[in-house]
Amino acid sequence: MSHTERPQGAGRPAEGPDSVQQTRPTGTGRPGTSGAVRRFRFTVLEGPQPGQSKDSNADTFSIGSHGLNDFVIEEPTVSRFHCEVKVDHDGARLRDLDSRNGTVLDGVHVRDAYLRGGSILRLGRVSVRFDFSPETNRLLISDRTTFGELVGSSPVTRASFALMERAAASDATVLLEGETGTGKSRAAFAIHQASARASGPFLTVDCGAIPGNLLESELFGHEKGSFTGAIQRRVGAFEEADGGTIFLDEIGELPAELQPKLLRVLENKEIRRLGANGYQPVNVRVIAATHRDLRAEVNAARFRSDLFFRLAVVRIIIPALRERPEDIPLIAERILMAFGAGSEQLAALSTPEFIAQLQHAAWPGNVRELRNHLERCLVFQDAMPPDAEEVSAQAVLRSLVDPKQPYAEARRRALEVFEREYLDALLKLHGGKVSQAATAADMDRVYLYRLLRRHRLRT
Repeated sequence: MSHTERPQGAGRPAEGPDSVQQTRPTGTGRPGTSGAVRRFRFTVLEGPQPGQSKDSNADTFSIGSHGLNDFVIEEPTVSRFHCEVKVDHDGARLRDLDSRNGTVLDGVHVRDAYLRGGSILRLGRVSVRFDFSPETNRLLISDRTTFGELVGSSPVTRASFALMERAAASDATVLLEGETGTGKSRAAFAIHQASARASGPFLTVDCGAIPGNLLESELFGHEKGSFTGAIQRRVGAFEEADGGTIFLDEIGELPAELQPKLLRVLENKEIRRLGANGYQPVNVRVIAATHRDLRAEVNAARFRSDLFFRLAVVRIIIPALRERPEDIPLIAERILMAFGAGSEQLAALSTPEFIAQLQHAAWPGNVRELRNHLERCLVFQDAMPPDAEEVSAQAVLRSLVDPKQPYAEARRRALEVFEREYLDALLKLHGGKVSQAATAADMDRVYLYRLLRRHRLRT
């Protein structure tokens, strides 16, 4: 079986689809309506407690030895987060989470595959059987089609909105997971704005953009003389965010030596500045985000399991754009309006033919890539297909050269276009990893981060 092969009839219930059932959006923003997904069960055949079973209660289900899993199997050969099953419109999809001993499906090692009813999984020295249930699980889906700056009417988007609504109603720590460009920072700010802390500060710290030796001071502050160059006391982001929310972007890049210090903040609600003798309390809500799967990072011992436990109190996955093509018309309209597109431009870039082209594109850079493409369409006054070859360099230069402008101004405009296109391509090449991109480009990471902010390439 190939990694993504779907066996005939895999995951299909006897009657009706097994994916989330869409309810008609009303735009009222009520807590939500429910959708249904096919329920399934895992039963231990060989290993500790044979016969032990666990039913799913949502559309995703994880197995491992860590207490955060849906099915906890305490056996040394089972990784802390071993594998996960997600029910979607194609069936029940199994994904190995970079486990130590791998996942074997019906005798074949797999990383990503679809399950049949009765399939046998071997996880280390443990074997379990997968079975579908005739019953379904009810999932919460928001009636909203917008949440802050985020828009979408698809079931998967509105399911994430429902979780964001619940997160906003509490003070719990939130972990946002999703690919680069999906809008995690916008989701974090929307949760803050919808919470009781909306009148308080909202501070962002990009853990992947600040050198490790400076990040501790950035987060917790320092006292005068605590290190060479510390000529005065500095208040850190946690103190600045007191009474509000701190957003820790790219938390998966947090250096190992800082992870226990962040854990202490989450557990005890107190920080200690570099060079200080004592701790001081802080009243801060923490929202973290990452494009990595932190469960795989825990398995690889690159991320502390206890810190993951503290961060993932509310875990929200921001879906990739390819998973919700029905949202593209709404998203494109919002982007074009933000760019100030006129009525004629909106009409030209909203035809059924052009929208269909957008919906069939892969968009590996997600909403960020869609935004960049639509901006290029506005610049060149053309509904260019997403997979069209880039405009030739000569055409780009001709569009930039305006002899009526002073040389310095024309040069500045050309440099801005070059920087934006270069940085966009650089991020795509390195999967959105700022530190890796900075090294490859032979740039200082802080300077690269500044350029990304200037050109609005960080979402």
